[in-house]
Amino acid sequence: MNNYLGLRVNSLFAGLFALSILAGATRVADAAPPLPTQWSSLANSFADLLEADDIVGGSIVLVQDGRVVDRRHYGFADQASGRHVDKDTLFHWASISKTLNAISVMQMRDHGMIALEDSVTGYVPELRRIHNPYGSMDDINLGMLLEHSAGFQGSTWPYKQNKPWEPFEPTRWEQLVAMMPYQEIAFQPGSRFSYSNPSWIYLARILEEKTGDPWDAYIQKNIFAPLGMSRSYFRNTPYYLSKDRSHHYTANYDAQGNATILDHGPDFDPGITVPNGGWNSPLDDVAAYIGFLTGATHGQAELQRRFDSVLRRETLEEMWQPRQPLGTSPDVLGEDAMGLGFFIKGTGQHRVIGHTGGQGGFTSMMYFNPDTGRGVVAAFNTRRELDSPAMRKRYFIAIQNQAFELLR
Repeated sequence: MNNYLGLRVNSLFAGLFALSILAGATRVADAAPPLPTQWSSLANSFADLLEADDIVGGSIVLVQDGRVVDRRHYGFADQASGRHVDKDTLFHWASISKTLNAISVMQMRDHGMIALEDSVTGYVPELRRIHNPYGSMDDINLGMLLEHSAGFQGSTWPYKQNKPWEPFEPTRWEQLVAMMPYQEIAFQPGSRFSYSNPSWIYLARILEEKTGDPWDAYIQKNIFAPLGMSRSYFRNTPYYLSKDRSHHYTANYDAQGNATILDHGPDFDPGITVPNGGWNSPLDDVAAYIGFLTGATHGQAELQRRFDSVLRRETLEEMWQPRQPLGTSPDVLGEDAMGLGFFIKGTGQHRVIGHTGGQGGFTSMMYFNPDTGRGVVAAFNTRRELDSPAMRKRYFIAIQNQAFELLR
């Protein structure tokens, strides 16, 4: 499940195209500025596509300067109990977690602990076991991992058959090391983009070696806490938040197209893959994150100090510079280039930055314009088994393009 198509096409379209309004939609505004006309168009198109299908629940919000200015909620967070999705519902953000990982790497860089030009094998020597037909594994540097150009495989664990007894993902570093002699680099490192999940586990391994902190704890201390993201967490839901956690679902179909909805409960263990897809939170915490990314301090000196302690504006801008063109890669859904952990669409004041994700039945998207302070965030809790990848991609791009127009 934790491969790129599963994250960016399969699950993402499943949520965007197939969201059922079984319990009816609610609309709540945190503030009342004039809403852009494109937002109404996006929300209406969104609802038109979603209401006829079998997705259990989800939300989409419009963000301005780190604050939610409009939100739409659909369906159930827990269908069996009748608990509706609302502003407090906790979703899983999947591969959007990679942006947190990228920020942690740049924090280490800015503190003089590493350099992007450093060889990854200098920190993770086990990677020398991977076959590289293009040269030495020592030639692969940290920047290549951040921009998905190192040539590593896409899936963390390619052997899963989706049987009920199988672990969701590998749980130990030793399992990944055992696979390394049976892997090879797919192309000349640094030469092109190809999405890779295990790259982000390698980056987290470096952070743990350099800082002495478990990756989860480091992110909690150095990103979530200073940004006030108090309901963001990894792995199992804290007891005090459990009432708000969304369940995750699969919609399976028989030969006649009739759906059976499988409830997989609220939590699952991403195992060793937490650094590439383990973040959980309500949409408001993601809005606060966009506030940091867009520099929305609202003139507060203390907030500016906290933002700078996470990452300086100059470093964020460095991360949003195009490093690898995406071209016609099958991994591409509509963005133009890959930066350091973020996808990029457009240039100048019209650029849109962000990431998407899908894992364990959850689907997510986060896009923002760093110049206007505007963003769109969405999350969903059901994966459909009916549609082809091509169909999922086609319908997602229709929604994605409207989001890009809204933000540019």
